[in-house]
Amino acid sequence: MEKGLRFSFDKEADILDISIGKPKKAISREVKDDFFVRIDPKTRKVVGFSILNFEKWFKSEKDEKLVPIRAEFLLG
Repeated sequence: MEKGLRFSFDKEADILDISIGKPKKAISREVKDDFFVRIDPKTRKVVGFSILNFEKWFKSEKDEKLVPIRAEFLLG
């Protein structure tokens, strides 16, 4: 089953949430300052990511920034 990415930005809190498929309850683990990976506590699979202070990290489209997250993608 193919899952799409869902993006949600809370401007007031300055948080970008990225969910893989439908958003669900998860445990968040900080992988770098302000960068979190969200893991399903039952399956231990990654279900999303959160970036705090998003606008601080990505001020303009001209600035090239990389998100410090490694991922493996498999073709099914």
